[in-house]
Amino acid sequence: MNANVLQLRLVVTAPDYAETVAFYRDVLGLEVEEAYTSEEGSVTILGAGRATLEITDPNHADYIDRVEVGRRVAGQFRVALEVTDATGTTHRLTEAGASLIAEPTRTPWNSLNARLETPGGIQLTLFEELGD
Repeated sequence: MNANVLQLRLVVTAPDYAETVAFYRDVLGLEVEEAYTSEEGSVTILGAGRATLEITDPNHADYIDRVEVGRRVAGQFRVALEVTDATGTTHRLTEAGASLIAEPTRTPWNSLNARLETPGGIQLTLFEELGD
């Protein structure tokens, strides 16, 4: 483990700050670790469990989009969150304002993956590991 890197943060600049915070905090259930408001603006830092940085080449990104959605849709950045119930979480998030791009789909690597666009414009993969 690299002792020089202690945390990875994805920073989302959201035009509708309150709606975006509520979506991730209240609907997805991420816990507020820190929050600050001043005349310079507001920021909320939400804990999201273990973070990884996944780097992929364009061919693999195209493959993942084809498996999850059926066509290339993601831009340069996409967030993937492992959840315990991909179907239920997808339903809950779409009811709270996320746009459904693709319903939960069983992948060749045996996970159930759904694709959404969240308030704030982030493409989000929800994945549930299905085991053996």
